Amino acid sequence: MFVDQVKIYVKGGDGGNGMVAFRREKYVPKGGPAGGDGGHGANVVFEVEEGLRTLMDFRYKRHFKAPRGEHGMSKNQHGKNSADMIVKVPPGTVVSDADTGEIIADLTEHGQRAIIAKGGRGGRGNTRFATPANPAPELSEKGEPGVERNIIMELKLLADVGLVGFPSVGKSTLLASVSAARPKIAEYHFTTIVPNLGVVETEDGRSFVMADLPGLIEGAHEGVGLGHQFLRHIERTRVIVHVIDMSGQEGRDPYEDYVTINKELEEYNLRLTERPQIIAASKMDMPDSAENLQAFKEKLGEDIQIFPISSVTREGLRELLYAVADKIEETPEFPLEHGEEEAGIHRVLYKHEAEKEEFMISRESDGTFVVTGEKLEKLFKMTDFSRDESVKRFARQLRAMGVDEALRNRGAEDGDIVRLMEYEFEFVD
Repeated sequence: MFVDQVKIYVKGGDGGNGMVAFRREKYVPKGGPAGGDGGHGANVVFEVEEGLRTLMDFRYKRHFKAPRGEHGMSKNQHGKNSADMIVKVPPGTVVSDADTGEIIADLTEHGQRAIIAKGGRGGRGNTRFATPANPAPELSEKGEPGVERNIIMELKLLADVGLVGFPSVGKSTLLASVSAARPKIAEYHFTTIVPNLGVVETEDGRSFVMADLPGLIEGAHEGVGLGHQFLRHIERTRVIVHVIDMSGQEGRDPYEDYVTINKELEEYNLRLTERPQIIAASKMDMPDSAENLQAFKEKLGEDIQIFPISSVTREGLRELLYAVADKIEETPEFPLEHGEEEAGIHRVLYKHEAEKEEFMISRESDGTFVVTGEKLEKLFKMTDFSRDESVKRFARQLRAMGVDEALRNRGAEDGDIVRLMEYEFEFVD
């Protein structure tokens, strides 16, 4: 499968910080807390843009960092949520997590959207922490950090033109002659196992993507040979170029080949017969080709353009490419059919995942205890250490999670150093 691939870094916006504030109005005795919440950070959202064809833009800009939410304000004013960061991608883009390999999104249709990195929620202001026991808390949260991840984007290229025909009729040779693609070419059947793609440019400056698809044989629609893989790719093409070996070297009749292949296309999906076809009569430099072509035209009796070509002598290639470029311009794109989705079948995959440990404790050579864990680090980032009440709340949260107990079990004593991220604390028993 031909893919254009790129690795980039995305980060959702951090949430805005909550505010510690109090009402100080002349005629409101004991005004109470009035700190607003922070706004939510922006999500990084990928959206499919039909006009894009490659991932070229991502070669130059590899970092996408969404804006953070606005901080909370006094008088219970909440900070503004940030608008999502929209990144345009071409149709056919598959986004996966670079570290886990998990597929995050498969973007195929114009306007389709997917959240790739979620923004953090806003931190709560001190109004949220008021209780009857503590009606005027000097306590607020910082914003939640946005999700950050490295992702791999792959573009499954959609070809405009598909070359069809029996194995060894000269499809790969034709592609190699008209584009910079270098497919494997050999004397045996099924040399081409994956679709080869090449960008073809005509002399008048028009360009299109041509795919040499794996050889098709009788019974392909039932999965014989490389049938299914081949037919899946041809669903996306706009114009079909039917390559027929006119030399008859292998004792086959060119007209029978033509009928057989068309029957396979029809059996697989009736809509494939709606694609405009152009016939490329290949190997015209061979001795019997001219006679065979004449006989073929008589049997055909249909009004289909036929171009005698020879990839070796380059005869007829220019005319063929012009005709293909014209056909592409007048043929609209065919929508992909998602059979099951149209029938209303939606499958959901449930996975059993082991419960993640909330934190881990390790010990360095100098005796320092190191505490790590995603949930713990998020709590730490959302704590305002400039206020005593916030620090006490953080200590209570650690105790509730069982961190104190776990440190004691690991042999931590009064005065031992405990490190969390780049900060160090003293353990007090």
